[in-house]
Amino acid sequence: MKPAETHAKWKILQQKIAKEFDSDVPDLKVMLFLIGVQELGKGPGKYSKRQKEELMHIATCRLLSEMGFYELEGLDQDGWPHWKLIKPVPSFAMMEQELLLKSLTIHYFEDIYGTEQPEIE
Repeated sequence: MKPAETHAKWKILQQKIAKEFDSDVPDLKVMLFLIGVQELGKGPGKYSKRQKEELMHIATCRLLSEMGFYELEGLDQDGWPHWKLIKPVPSFAMMEQELLLKSLTIHYFEDIYGTEQPEIE
């Protein structure tokens, strides 16, 4: 996906999530948190600051697993997923890293909402 296409689809996804959750437009951290909660599979709840960071880590590993960097190792006794690094993640400039995560997030939500996200009016 070209950067311009990623930016356009990202804006549409942000609007859709904001509308669905009746909230402000989410940034990348919020999107990662939502993916982490989804991957944990325990639904919404109260999470400590540390747990929120872990949820964003789970999301990042889940997204990067699409590119073969991580593999799900299994669940711990509390049901939290643990990921194993398969190959080193290349060093990206901050903007490249953000663009990559946004692109992977778009694909993640396309799997949930269907391949084409509807336009938000």
